[in-house]
Amino acid sequence: MSDTFKALVVNKEDDGTQAAVTDLTLADLPEAEVTVAVEYSTVNYKDGLCIGPGGGLVRKYPHIPGIDFAGTVETSIDDRYKPGDKVVLTGWRVGEAHWGGYSQKARVRADWLVPLPAGLTTRQAMAVGTAGFTAMLAVQALIDHGIKAGPVLVTGAAGGVGSVAVALLSAMGHQVAAVTGRPEQADYLKSLGATQIVAREELNETVKRPLEGETWGGCVDAVGGAMLARVLGQMEYGASVAAVGLAGGANLPATVIPFLLRGVNLLGIDSVMQPYDNRVRAWAKLAEVLPMDKLEAMIVPATLADLPKLGADILNGQVRGRVVVDVNA
Repeated sequence: MSDTFKALVVNKEDDGTQAAVTDLTLADLPEAEVTVAVEYSTVNYKDGLCIGPGGGLVRKYPHIPGIDFAGTVETSIDDRYKPGDKVVLTGWRVGEAHWGGYSQKARVRADWLVPLPAGLTTRQAMAVGTAGFTAMLAVQALIDHGIKAGPVLVTGAAGGVGSVAVALLSAMGHQVAAVTGRPEQADYLKSLGATQIVAREELNETVKRPLEGETWGGCVDAVGGAMLARVLGQMEYGASVAAVGLAGGANLPATVIPFLLRGVNLLGIDSVMQPYDNRVRAWAKLAEVLPMDKLEAMIVPATLADLPKLGADILNGQVRGRVVVDVNA
């Protein structure tokens, strides 16, 4: 086990933050129960913030971002994990308040880990990552509340959460309407299983009518803001919207009418603090249901050196699908 390893370290300077691949030693890592040899990580919107100005998420510098990672346990003082075990980590504010996965080594609390589910490699697990894990939680919430007859709408469909949600819903036999502001992504979304492409312009403005025609049997919404408000008024009676993001803003310029007259459910999805049993259930379902060929089609390979640019790109909405970072490349 080598003592020296590479990590993407973000430092705060007088003129802002600077991110660079840096050599560290095991002594630099924080104290915790389990040391993991990281194999793969990925890129999420939060990672873009933490690579750059922090967005209020980073508590102190120097900092290692990366809210996800998968790898192999090297040492553990917790009986639940032993050297050689394959593990996955998402959430728990790792990569924000705690050093994260943009590193060849990570040391974290045992409570934050889950075993890599049977049927998935560490690379595939990071093609899923927080985005895919969140998508699975959202889809499961819709199923638990009952998906209605109409197509299931997925907003921000070409992004990480949206891509996996489209593939999952299609694999489960649902008609999927994919919303995107990038017309060039239509073929990609259809390859994942979308049966209908909806231009973002059709939904990103509020209307005066609190209710429109009953169109959607369910919705995974990664956008929020005015689009979410509009979609609420288009849901079928008793249908649900699983809210997972706020790319379109945190405000919700809506009325309570869809809730009162159509029994629409607005389901909040949090992936950061999910209990262990829910995590294991979601990962097991992902391994069972998600088509691996479609997952492979989403993957954009990357290295630690690529991360500063990718962090800026994802904040500008320029990243499609799932970036998989090989930290050892």
